Amino acid sequence: MTRVMALCVALLALNGVTTSALAAAPAGAAGFEAYCAACHPGGGNRINPAKNLRVMTLRANGIVSAQDIVARTRKPGPGMTRFDPKDLPDKEAREIAEYILATFR
Repeated sequence: MTRVMALCVALLALNGVTTSALAAAPAGAAGFEAYCAACHPGGGNRINPAKNLRVMTLRANGIVSAQDIVARTRKPGPGMTRFDPKDLPDKEAREIAEYILATFR
């Protein structure tokens, strides 16, 4: 009986760790994976490697804020998919943009 109780306690603890790890994922991470990662894996750029999502590259291209990134998703350059607000709501687009700025340094 003590082994069964110990196993139950261990499983509950493991579930708590897993749930905490999922809850700790930064806002925008899931959206980035859903909308951006196919073309920008790891912050790169499959279509034009010179235009990756690293902060220094973004700055060199006049993109310095989350709002600049959102604007680029609404009116992208050649080769990038356009994301309308009905497909990617402003709140989620901003979370993704903030995630990009915080993650790809």
